[in-house]
Amino acid sequence: MFDLILRGAKLVDANGERCADLAIIDQKIAALLAPGTPAETRATRDVRGLVILPGLVDTHVHLCDPGYTHKEDFDSGTRAAALGGVTTLLDMPTDLPITTHASDLREKMTLAGGRIHVDVGFQVAKLRDHPSIDDVRALDPVSFELFMAGVPEAYRHDTQEALMNSLKALRPLNTLACISPGDHSLQSAPQTDTGRAGLNALLASRPPVFEAAGIANAVLAAAATGARVHLRQGNSKLGVDTWRRLRDLADVSIETTPQALLLTEDVYDERRNFFKALPPFRPEGDRVALLAAVREGLIDMLVTDHAPHAHAEKAAHYDDFRDVPSGMPGVQTFLATLLHLVERGEITLRDIAKLCAHNPAQRFGLGATKGLLAPGYDADLLLLDPERSTTLRNEDQRSKARYTPFDGMHVSWSLAAVYLRGALKGETTPANGRVVTASA
Repeated sequence: MFDLILRGAKLVDANGERCADLAIIDQKIAALLAPGTPAETRATRDVRGLVILPGLVDTHVHLCDPGYTHKEDFDSGTRAAALGGVTTLLDMPTDLPITTHASDLREKMTLAGGRIHVDVGFQVAKLRDHPSIDDVRALDPVSFELFMAGVPEAYRHDTQEALMNSLKALRPLNTLACISPGDHSLQSAPQTDTGRAGLNALLASRPPVFEAAGIANAVLAAAATGARVHLRQGNSKLGVDTWRRLRDLADVSIETTPQALLLTEDVYDERRNFFKALPPFRPEGDRVALLAAVREGLIDMLVTDHAPHAHAEKAAHYDDFRDVPSGMPGVQTFLATLLHLVERGEITLRDIAKLCAHNPAQRFGLGATKGLLAPGYDADLLLLDPERSTTLRNEDQRSKARYTPFDGMHVSWSLAAVYLRGALKGETTPANGRVVTASA
């Protein structure tokens, strides 16, 4: 006997679209039945007219817990994620302390217990000289994070030798190495100025060649070592062009964000501090090139880089533009921004299922249970209503940031329901998320 059958919806995942009744047993999808097939079940829900997508898998999220919990924490961040259609997220290691050693990862896992509303995996920052990789790997994090610029020296892989040494150390562990690409030698400090000059200095400190050089060096290091590598946040035409030419050299993948596909540097003329993030937004030509790369199949996944800060931190006056905290919230608006791209004809619903569920789950070792609407997979489901619209508003945000860069965006879809492993999510639903780990 099934626990629940959802009848009458159109199902869309990376494999295509079909009409089927979806049956659930013990938190898993048990069967896809021909519409109207008689079956014994404890409960039935009529979902005719709705579309079911697999829950989104966001592999680039900063939950800020521990150490920066005035910005976000496990409870607030994962509540926001569930409201945005994200049923699995992977937490970045840039907290306080930076998640580096086995003791840091154990503490994080313990802190998350009973406080997460979606499934969460953890990522570990790789030191240039890491004394305890085996101990950390024994806890099965979903990836190791390597940074090429913009971090403390002990974590900075700013030479090809340092990058290759770390990749050589990770390769025997059969783990994914995620690299934030950049070229430290090109990075200049923004001048002390909060006006347009300060903004121009920020843009000059992270030019497209900064990203492109990092992509090139990372791909070459992956090719030389045989390591599995994922590149963070491509957002420039030069970066995409470099990626196109080199990607076949190694086992590599790359991500970008909805904000890079929707926003340009013109937004800095509105609320400059609130749009400050790294990498910075680019001119229109870069945005168009990124969209073309998505349609071409060059981009492997879309992520949010959810990096919230308290509203007061963003709104404060800073004498030095460098001191404005970098990052924006994104998990609660993830699905809505993707659907906005669908409305504009830039991507399809199947693209969402592929780029934001199937591909990230596969790449990060979760593909046996996440990312598809198929028997044996977790019943992580999004029910979309094409007849009801949504308007994004600051006052509706559950992140501690309490704002969205997409305030006022109108989307002619709504998220009617979210299921996490077969359980219907809601504002008062208990924290029933669990920690997920990569499969070896």
